[in-house]
Amino acid sequence: MGFSDPAAVSRRFPARPGSVSAARHFVRTALDGVAADLVDTAQLLVSELVTNVVLHARTEGEVVVSRPDGRVRVQVGDHRPSREPVPQRFPPCAATGQGLALVEQLASRYGVGSVHEGKTVWFELWPDSPQPQPQPQPSSSSLWSSPARDGAVPPWPCDQTVTLVDVPGALYCACAQHRHAMLREVTIAASVRGDLPVAPEDLTTAHDINNVISACVAAALREPLPESGLRSLVLPMPADAAPAVRTLRRVLDLAEEAAREELLLTLPALPRSRAFRDWLFDQIVGQLTGSRPTAWTVMPREPDVSSSELVPWEVGQVQVSRIPTIAADEGNWIIAANDPAADLLGWAPDDLVGRKLTTLIPEHLRERHTAAFTSLLLTGRARIVGRSVPLPALHRDGGVVPVRLYIQTQETADGRTVFVAQLTPRTPTPLDVPKAAAVGENEQTPGLRDLEIDESPPPAGPEGWGRPAGTERDMSALDRLSLLADLGAQLNNTPDMNAGLQGIGRLLTQRLADGCVVDLLTEDLHVDRVCVAHREPRGLRLSAYEGRIPAVAEESHGPLARVLRGAGPLLLTDVPPPAGTESALDTNYLELLRSLGAGSAVVAPLRARRKIFGALTLTRAPGARPFSPDDLASVDDLVHSLALGVDNARLHQETRSIAGRLQHSLLPVLPEVDGLQMAARYAASSTTAQVGGDWYDSFALPNGDTAMVIGDVAGHDLDAAIAMSQLRNMLRGIAVDRQEPPAVVLRRLDLANHSLYREATATCVYGLVKGPPQGPWELTHSSAGHLPPLLTTWEGETHYLEDGAGILLGVDPKMTRPTACTALPPHSTLLLYTDGLIERRDEPLDDAMERLRRLSADLAREPLDTFCDELLIRLGADSADDIAVLAVRPSPSV
Repeated sequence: MGFSDPAAVSRRFPARPGSVSAARHFVRTALDGVAADLVDTAQLLVSELVTNVVLHARTEGEVVVSRPDGRVRVQVGDHRPSREPVPQRFPPCAATGQGLALVEQLASRYGVGSVHEGKTVWFELWPDSPQPQPQPQPSSSSLWSSPARDGAVPPWPCDQTVTLVDVPGALYCACAQHRHAMLREVTIAASVRGDLPVAPEDLTTAHDINNVISACVAAALREPLPESGLRSLVLPMPADAAPAVRTLRRVLDLAEEAAREELLLTLPALPRSRAFRDWLFDQIVGQLTGSRPTAWTVMPREPDVSSSELVPWEVGQVQVSRIPTIAADEGNWIIAANDPAADLLGWAPDDLVGRKLTTLIPEHLRERHTAAFTSLLLTGRARIVGRSVPLPALHRDGGVVPVRLYIQTQETADGRTVFVAQLTPRTPTPLDVPKAAAVGENEQTPGLRDLEIDESPPPAGPEGWGRPAGTERDMSALDRLSLLADLGAQLNNTPDMNAGLQGIGRLLTQRLADGCVVDLLTEDLHVDRVCVAHREPRGLRLSAYEGRIPAVAEESHGPLARVLRGAGPLLLTDVPPPAGTESALDTNYLELLRSLGAGSAVVAPLRARRKIFGALTLTRAPGARPFSPDDLASVDDLVHSLALGVDNARLHQETRSIAGRLQHSLLPVLPEVDGLQMAARYAASSTTAQVGGDWYDSFALPNGDTAMVIGDVAGHDLDAAIAMSQLRNMLRGIAVDRQEPPAVVLRRLDLANHSLYREATATCVYGLVKGPPQGPWELTHSSAGHLPPLLTTWEGETHYLEDGAGILLGVDPKMTRPTACTALPPHSTLLLYTDGLIERRDEPLDDAMERLRRLSADLAREPLDTFCDELLIRLGADSADDIAVLAVRPSPSV
């Protein structure tokens, strides 16, 4: 295996990790007197290649160094001729698979050779550093990876195929990188540690089949992935590979356990990557044993695994989103923020990028965030990823902004993980919903001279463009009725209007058109593009076309501008180029039509209550039957129904906004009382984000007592919010005027409520905290059908205050109500809460209350703000009900 050069020196190294550093030292000694840059490069490349020998060949290795004609020539060999290079292409950020890539980039000349007793990789470094001169062989390969010849797919008898449906390219890349890194680390650990329960033969099998899978996928991915990030792959696989794949899974599971115990340098896989790896192995094993393929996109997954975005993450996704969104990397650094998020938190987007994510986290939660983020990376187990969690965000001015945080993980095209967080304000604010306003006087529907109708046969469409079902013939009356019914159901059954319009777009592109666009006017006469859908996206990043587009200007005369002024529906039988248009809106619209591949289109106004508030565009590809004048009447009927649904949804949102502002206006400022700390939180339901009847209150009475109130009026609508406000005000008035025991105050409140609203019911706890600033303190309270208060001592002892319980308000106002009295120890925490904090479907109430008890005990010594925020974070995620929390802690001054 040595060179014929008699001046060459060589040394053999055993198959253990220490050989890598020994080989580097040998090369430096052998190249004494050579230019330092060549020596450094030679050491680096030898280090990579000897690492491959140790990890993959697992045989004795030999390094031979010579200096022919002033050049540096190095050869690295092993004694395993059956394991040759296979393609394994990794991005520059990958933690593995870079050995031969470095040789390609840094060597002046290199090659791979194979002889009966082993194989070798050699390289030369020339002083004048010419361009590399490679010999014919696979590029960017990891050597000694698996059996292969000529860099092709391994020469196993691949007599069966496995079909992977809807493979997300970025996620596969991340998963593959992690698999290789895990196997590398567990191999090194197993060679120096005796406590890893991994048999050498299992490691060999795992390496071999893992690289077979990677080689097969690499061969199937010769063409670039589409922008959609999804592709179906057909992989040739050996028919008897299933046992080896099971061994690979077992070895990786053991490696994951070792990583979680911090025995490896590689971190455990994040939930989504782990779920994808399990799906990949299940598909290979299942199909090799007779099962049918199952697409990744239809697999049921936990919330922390799913993601709304299957395409590789790009910064543009954040920037075009209308939802406040921030993205951070694995180092906890902010890498993107959009305008809505920056405005919400008092920053400019560019000022946020490059800062630690803790910049936006209140100080009392930073330690908690750091611990949770570290735990996610070290254990691979997510707590709040994929869940809607109420918590406060830190404003630039030092205040807090109540938000609902929704985090998802995505992968970049080169396999790195990005955490994308949406921050929905919990403080109700006026929604940016366009009112029914017209831009101008209605134009008359254009005559034939305005319609560019082409009677020639339609040209064939581009390859890949599908023809929507039903477009080769006119829709029947039954088809139209069915479509109208489904459109109405889509809007009625979706709480969020924008989400409903996305569903509308999917329906229309399945049954009527290739493309669908919905534009809505805003109050300031700008245009929001809320939906862009296509039946065959072909890599189109549809969300990039959505968002705010230019306003309707005087010089705007294009189809969209005319329709927004009242014309239409318009028929477009040809899409002119955007060049020569006079306004930004016209240019934007025509560029969109061309991007969607429109051969014909119908543009129709969305009109309700005699005013225009938007436009619907339907397009068909050149390969489908073009829209014709006969279609205008059908589209007009469809648009009329759609406009009514959208208008109703907008009115419903405006109503919810009014109720939300009303409820927010009723949330009190907690009084400052010597010797008492107080904190409160309110969070609307994460499933509906609507208002309800939950409320809390606290105020000081003239006699020095401090009133504590928590309550819940039945319902989740404007009526409930109004009833809640009236109950709250009546209770305040009665309590301040009478200053009577809680049971008497609740009885008077019930009488007043019954006389005004005979059918209204509500639960309520009214309590009085009595005591001087230095204590002792006591609570007298009465409950009207509400969940019992929870008292937690500084030592972590907890008990519910069951006494003082009576029937809810609105049932029998004449019934006598009980009052209970309880001592409040110093530094204890009294918690009043509504049922949304603990109640869950299909779970006994006792179990929910026990969970709250345990959590309160764990938080007994935390600051009161932390206590309340942790309750919402841990218990309030995905709650189907509103949540109100009020806590008080007696704290004698020192």
